[in-house]
Amino acid sequence: MSLKLTILGCHSATPRSFAHPTSQYLEINNNTFLIDCGEGTQSQLRKYKLKFSKIKTIFISHLHGDHFFGLIGLISTFSLLNRQTELHIYGPKGIKEIIDLQFKLSKSGVSFPLHFHELVSKESELIYEDSKVTVYTVPLSHRIYTNGFLFKEKPKERKLRMEVISKFPEIEICDYQNLKNGKDFIRSNGEIISNDELTLPPPPVLKYAFCSDTNYFEDIIPIIKKVDLLYHESTFLEDKKELAKKTKHSTALQAATIAKKGKVKKLILGHYSSRYKDFNLFLQEAKSIFDNVELSETGKVFSIVNT
Repeated sequence: MSLKLTILGCHSATPRSFAHPTSQYLEINNNTFLIDCGEGTQSQLRKYKLKFSKIKTIFISHLHGDHFFGLIGLISTFSLLNRQTELHIYGPKGIKEIIDLQFKLSKSGVSFPLHFHELVSKESELIYEDSKVTVYTVPLSHRIYTNGFLFKEKPKERKLRMEVISKFPEIEICDYQNLKNGKDFIRSNGEIISNDELTLPPPPVLKYAFCSDTNYFEDIIPIIKKVDLLYHESTFLEDKKELAKKTKHSTALQAATIAKKGKVKKLILGHYSSRYKDFNLFLQEAKSIFDNVELSETGKVFSIVNT
């Protein structure tokens, strides 16, 4: 079980030669997802040699340009590459209309099935599920309707302890799946052999929470509690706390407070305002109350492996 997060962009507002707006490439339990798609995302994918073809699902947090202006370009490139695999896009209501209008007025289209899943709920909900991963929304507090996303691996089967199982000839290969599913084994004489004796627990599931633009919002804490990795926007430092409140963004200290109260394992800061030149100030501010903090940087990779 593994999680690998590549930061394609982690800055707010306008893109610059050294600062790219929000986008992330998440690989979790052999699935690949694109999270937000700021301007220039496809160039960043090429720069870091990440495969376009692996992206089958895209999650858009909200309809501010620095989080989705790269989407129409990416979809168009998929068509130019003669993509045939379907693409699913999850985002706020209105995202389909925006993309459809651009294709309509440019008299163009796509070469593959394109499916939109528009979100309207202000409560956390399950929006995606397959055999390996689930994705829940994390409702946020921003100037427009905005969601973060919680990605969770599904538990794997228990591991057989073959050195113990071999001591019981009654246990046959056909019984193995029941043991992997957590069932005890009942011998012919009625004796029960505990599953804990015959198997080992699977590795803990990995969880990643992406919290895009938001005011300090404690309502998210029960949803993101104890995640392995939390990305939380930190547009400002505490010196601009009132501006953060007015624009419905967060400070580094506020992001760290959420991480601390949520007992998360690691916090990643990002979405920095261009007014700041030294991003280490964000790290210092967050570390004043929460130790395990890292700065997001374009091209930086965060990896976790459970064995």
